Amino acid sequence: MCYNIKYKIVWFKGCDMLTDIEIAENCKMKDIREIAKKLSLDEDRIEMYGKYKAKINLDKTEPKSKLVLVTAINPTAGGEGKTTVSIGLADGMSKLGKKVCLALREPSLGPVFGIKGGAAGGGYAQVVPMSDINLHFTGDLHAITAANNLLCAMIDNHILRGNALKIKEVYFRRCMDMNDRALRNLTINCEAGLMKGCASFQRQEGFEITAASEVMAILCLSRNLADLKRRIGNIVVGIDVDGGYVRASQLNAQGAMATLLKDAIKPNLVQTLEGTPAIVHGGPFANIAHGCNSVSATYAAMTLADYTVTEAGFGADLGAEKFLDTKCRVAGIQPDCVVVVATVRALKLHGGADKAQLSVENMSALRAGLPNLLKHVENIKKVFNKPVVVAMNRFATDTKAETDEVLTACKKSGAKAVFTDVFLKGGEGGKELAEAVITACAKKSKLRFAYNLKDGIVKKIEDIVKNVYGGDGAEFTETALRKINEIESKGIKGLPVIIAKTQYSLSDDATKLARPSGFKIHVRDIIYKGGAEFIVAVAGEIMLMPGLGKVPGAEHIDVDENGKITGLS
Repeated sequence: MCYNIKYKIVWFKGCDMLTDIEIAENCKMKDIREIAKKLSLDEDRIEMYGKYKAKINLDKTEPKSKLVLVTAINPTAGGEGKTTVSIGLADGMSKLGKKVCLALREPSLGPVFGIKGGAAGGGYAQVVPMSDINLHFTGDLHAITAANNLLCAMIDNHILRGNALKIKEVYFRRCMDMNDRALRNLTINCEAGLMKGCASFQRQEGFEITAASEVMAILCLSRNLADLKRRIGNIVVGIDVDGGYVRASQLNAQGAMATLLKDAIKPNLVQTLEGTPAIVHGGPFANIAHGCNSVSATYAAMTLADYTVTEAGFGADLGAEKFLDTKCRVAGIQPDCVVVVATVRALKLHGGADKAQLSVENMSALRAGLPNLLKHVENIKKVFNKPVVVAMNRFATDTKAETDEVLTACKKSGAKAVFTDVFLKGGEGGKELAEAVITACAKKSKLRFAYNLKDGIVKKIEDIVKNVYGGDGAEFTETALRKINEIESKGIKGLPVIIAKTQYSLSDDATKLARPSGFKIHVRDIIYKGGAEFIVAVAGEIMLMPGLGKVPGAEHIDVDENGKITGLS
């Protein structure tokens, strides 16, 4: 048999470790009103969604807390555990007597049922109710999908019924919160109606996943409902026969769309296994979107706590860069410390180790893979001018020689490294990391950016490639250059740039691991997000609608007649 004592797993011969969902279901959650009280929120400031979830209502926010950003190396099949570390760090801070609040993203159903699994942490560092958070939660992503597709329906209806705005080309796409590669490319057909003057039309289009949609980005970057409605009205739906942009406000769509999103914009309050308050809200991907939870959630956490722990998706070249260069500019905030998460196993994979041999000591592979971690540390310290702590998720197979190699390399780079045991021990396993982060937060620092907002689009992209990725610049297709000229000729300038590329490499080639050099980023398309107020540069082979793997997670997820879910992680 096996059992757990105070968040430690105890094994007996022949005993398997509990799964994430079993650990979550064995947790005795606190009433969400108790969690709200930890943040000095009375019942008038929360809207309950059952006993363990609530929306937060704040008349105004005054962000004042210390802000900790958790990011990671470029991900590998060996695993890093960024969300798990974020949760364990917050629980560790709580054990040290700090008033702390998490600010995390909501999972997307596509990866949950695909290859990635859930996004509620793991082991004894999870946010709960885990199954609710990973599935429909409070319906935010469904509301975003509905609002997005309402605009699409209004665009096509307008074209069908006379096209008074003379829309020549439609830019705005439908979305769905599921990995479905069959929807990447399709033909839209609209037959002529019976009304006089109605015309039929046909065009090529494709779906994006909801997490990559502009409406998701808008929800996450809006300060309040009024800002949300303004941004929605500025969405570029297409271009007219004279070459001018057509926006959602010209279709009078912003009011109805904002109505669908009036509850979705409110941050969601839940808790960790140890009862630490957690605000889970918004879920843009970092490889094809800006990868950070909502401004409203971060503002709420920074208003209600003394320390806010947040994360940005995938590696620091993607999520952290976008958090620092885009979200911090929009929200007027900056982190006091950045945590970079890695594992010995992942570093060995970056160094060319055999995936089947990760449990075997391999010093040469570790040394070859360490430059990936050190590049991310270098970026945080030298490019963005922020204190950095390295959090190494400990595995039982890590040898002393391997851990010493990492500790020595990090020390030489000027970063404190801590091996954590949050997966097995929760907050107790995160106390040493929490102490290091609290110390780092006490250091004064001023955020620098990787590029100047006043520069042109090409210059900004090349600055990111050179300063953050370590490449030699960028190459642009004719399509990308034409769209850049189209944007800049209309006087649109001063916007952040979001590069959509593979998460697995600092380059746009997923096979170039560790710290590649001598490469260029290949920009094949440019998308102007008028409502989100940023420019997307689509690089390499990245897809805006992911697909399912050979053996999707959905094959292992089930529910019995009593509603008990299995296979969710």
